[in-house]
Amino acid sequence: MPIQNRVKSFLEGRNLSAYQFIKDTGIAPATGYKLAKKSSYLPSIRVLEVICDTYKVQLSEILEWVEQEKEV
Repeated sequence: MPIQNRVKSFLEGRNLSAYQFIKDTGIAPATGYKLAKKSSYLPSIRVLEVICDTYKVQLSEILEWVEQEKEV
């Protein structure tokens, strides 16, 4: 998938645990832990809005586009 989440590096950069992330945002624990552990897990638009509103960040700090390897 060409888009992946950057939550793990976002949290590391702010010295936040997944638990604190979940507590700050109020998102479901299962969603918060998936975002923190699996870069391939993509959140809903609503979850993205909550994260960006909570931390006052742009979407580009949470998601990134990654070039896919071309199959031969």
